[in-house]
Amino acid sequence: MLGTIDWPLLLAIILFLIGFILIGIEMLAPGISVPGIAGTVCLIIGIFIAADTIEEGVIITIIILILLGIMLAIILSILTKGKLKSPIILKEEQNKDKGYISSGDLNYLLGKRGIAASDLRPTGTGDFDGIELDVISEGKYILKGTKLIIDKVQGSKLIVKIDD
Repeated sequence: MLGTIDWPLLLAIILFLIGFILIGIEMLAPGISVPGIAGTVCLIIGIFIAADTIEEGVIITIIILILLGIMLAIILSILTKGKLKSPIILKEEQNKDKGYISSGDLNYLLGKRGIAASDLRPTGTGDFDGIELDVISEGKYILKGTKLIIDKVQGSKLIVKIDD
């Protein structure tokens, strides 16, 4: 027979295991949520139960932090190699044929004529061939319904002026 069971030590080990599992779940689906908080609480309670002195508590805490760092490194390497689906990595591509454009592609709008869909103070919305775009006037207040022309493109900013 193994003899008597050290119940506090067994409880601390169970809490450590539960804590590591819950924090691992949190690492796979990040966010301040129930698994991360519950796992942290389990680890802290486990430290208080397992440690008889402050020195033991510090040593156990350091060991737990090292193990959590190793867990994080392993999970990050698994996620970056694509072995697990990551909730924080975008898989879909944003292609031109699906309607996505980058800010560098806005030069084709130069000279396009439209109407102010809102008051420009100096920013607002302009309607260009049925498509509403965020635009900026050259420092002037322009009333809704005024005819506009895209005069400049600066990165993702469309600078407009009144179309004469």
